[in-house]
Amino acid sequence: MAPALETGADALALLVELGVSPRLLRHHELVLEAAVELTDGLARRLGARFDAGEVQIGAALHDVGKLVHPGELSGPGHEHEEAGRALLIDARVPEHLARFCVTHASWDEPTLAIEDLLTALADKLWKGKRVAQLERRVIDHLAHQLELPSWRVFDVADAVFEAVAAGADDRLGRS
Repeated sequence: MAPALETGADALALLVELGVSPRLLRHHELVLEAAVELTDGLARRLGARFDAGEVQIGAALHDVGKLVHPGELSGPGHEHEEAGRALLIDARVPEHLARFCVTHASWDEPTLAIEDLLTALADKLWKGKRVAQLERRVIDHLAHQLELPSWRVFDVADAVFEAVAAGADDRLGRS
């Protein structure tokens, strides 16, 4: 039977069941925290439409493959991405949620949904990292969705991105 994944908290509980380390669990908790701030801010301040629950589940699961490749917890590597997707599929997590293990790192793919881009962005902003190209993709996607000029979306979205990034010192202190 597939696990019931309706919230980020459900996804964190799955990580515990899978046996992730406390360090990896903490990372997912902090990225989830950033994802909640990001999705809440964009929805409230712009009226942007996306599946915030899906973004939050993606944020809570995106690096689960580091359970299989623990060296990538403290060093570079991309083996955890497909390994995480496979691990979640084996745990009967639906593909549309398991995909975040791969898409959080391949955000430059042109066909990704806004949920994939927001998950990738939360994974950057939690630690205060601003990635202009990724932020531009999110802004362009939202401008198209909202039928607004990019500069209008930029003003609001950039303030949301900065607010999330501003909490990085606190989150890093808790990591």
